[in-house]
Amino acid sequence: LGVDIAREIKQRIRETTGLTASAGVSYCKFLAKIASDWRKPDGLTVIHPDRALDFIAQLKVEKIWGVGQKTAEKMHRMGIFTGLDLRNMSLSRLTQEFGKMGQVFYDFSRGIDNRPVISEWERKSVSCEQTFESDISENAAVTIHLYHTVLELVRRIEKNDFEGRTLTLKVKFLDFQQITRSITVDHILRTKEEILPLAKQLMQSVEFHSHPIRLLGLGVSNQKSATAQEQQPWVELELEFEPWPEA
Repeated sequence: LGVDIAREIKQRIRETTGLTASAGVSYCKFLAKIASDWRKPDGLTVIHPDRALDFIAQLKVEKIWGVGQKTAEKMHRMGIFTGLDLRNMSLSRLTQEFGKMGQVFYDFSRGIDNRPVISEWERKSVSCEQTFESDISENAAVTIHLYHTVLELVRRIEKNDFEGRTLTLKVKFLDFQQITRSITVDHILRTKEEILPLAKQLMQSVEFHSHPIRLLGLGVSNQKSATAQEQQPWVELELEFEPWPEA
């Protein structure tokens, strides 16, 4: 059943977007995520329960959820390079070295992951961004691209029936420096007429004439009523932006 669902999802993505997607199927989130990364860009990997321990044994610790660069370096100093090395460590040693994550690593190395699968979630934001083939620094070009970004954002807001009050501008320059600017209003942002003036206002705070722009993005978030503090403009906001291809 899981394999059939994965195939259907891949097929729908291909039919809808023309893009390929990799999928992973297993009995827990930890292994399913690893499996999804196994045969990119168009693979389907299944990890059966009876093969899980052997699969984990040869896995590099860097592939394990929760193991970042610093944690991996610490594990290497402890002689832990693979899932099998991790499995050979005692729970007491792992919790001593990694705190609460020690229990997680102990379980993962044994193919245990009791985290629930959440099938329904509440969207927190709607966004879009575009990377340019050539950097832009002229007022007219920036205005045109900002306008089209607003149109795409409005389209996505309508598609997702999203309600938000905070508009965030994301700009990445030629030297890959990145900034964000945000402003929160007391009403829902839905239309081009509401969003475009705010986007222009945010853009006015960005010096791009001497710093050509490589990427431009806009996003709407914050479904709650704005507080006095939230209404302060130019607040930096972390928001995951979704790209869209050039026409």
